[in-house]
Amino acid sequence: MTSAGTRQNPDSRPAHARESASQAGELARRIRERDWRALAKAITIIENGSPEAAELCAALFPHTGHARVIGITGPPGSGKSTLVDALTGVIRKDGRTVSVIAVDPSSPFTGGAVLGDRVRMQRHAGDPGVFIRSMAARQAAGGLAPATRDVIRALDAFGSDVIVVETVGVGQVELDVMKVADTVIVVTVPGLGDGVQTIKAGLVEIADCFVVNMADRPGAAQSVADLKTMLTLGGAEERRRRWVPPVLETVALTGQGVEAVWEACERHHRVLEQDERMGRVRERLRQEVVESVSRAIVGRVEDALRENGALEGVLGAVMRREIDPRSAAELIVSQYLRR
Repeated sequence: MTSAGTRQNPDSRPAHARESASQAGELARRIRERDWRALAKAITIIENGSPEAAELCAALFPHTGHARVIGITGPPGSGKSTLVDALTGVIRKDGRTVSVIAVDPSSPFTGGAVLGDRVRMQRHAGDPGVFIRSMAARQAAGGLAPATRDVIRALDAFGSDVIVVETVGVGQVELDVMKVADTVIVVTVPGLGDGVQTIKAGLVEIADCFVVNMADRPGAAQSVADLKTMLTLGGAEERRRRWVPPVLETVALTGQGVEAVWEACERHHRVLEQDERMGRVRERLRQEVVESVSRAIVGRVEDALRENGALEGVLGAVMRREIDPRSAAELIVSQYLRR
């Protein structure tokens, strides 16, 4: 047994690490007590990738898993922001608190973003049951900012009933919304040739609800018919036998049809609750863990290569055509794993 004089501190972490964990725990506590300032500060920490972000996310995670997440995606100009604004009003009438994450595209030159969605949603500014946060995509290719998952969890721990995530609107690769949303709404408008684009993007497979917005324009009926036809072509998979996505028409600017969108979200939520096989939570968490492992391994390998200069020798061999890039990668990985 260890004597009282030699007993060690059970927390062997450095003092700065213990202090960081303590601060993260305190911020997480304030978030759970619905402190708006703490929430805004936490989101900034997470979005900027600050050193204390990991501790904060770890402190928040046990208090998550309660909010419903609705993802809204679709091509640019389809009125996603207007629909989010109108849908937020309908959800509030239903007595639920709402948080909105609006991801805006970043400039490829400066990295900046307009972050204008809060301007569009000013009518909710004085509502204590609504929290709106714009985020820059920061060159992410899938329509969501890299920190979106953790920001959603902060809002979940804060006590939001419904979290609405509006993606950038990047078109054919915008499938990342599946990784965060329980219900995915794909928005389109008449006259943009979106039927063909939807097939290309695979949005038919990820959508839980289709919305033909600006349905007062010519061609709305044809857009609805095209989408319904596509659903018959892609409806053989197991998931579609339990839930067939409705195709709804809206005029988000006037609020027409928006209540039907919320009703469809409610129906889909009930199906998810009744049929756990259809739930995406387990698969999403599994995928997130695998992605995190991948990023961690890549980061550690890069650090090791920078420290010992092993990469330079392998690159030299590639340049001399003595070894191909794939074999070089396998060599580096095998050497790293042996270490």
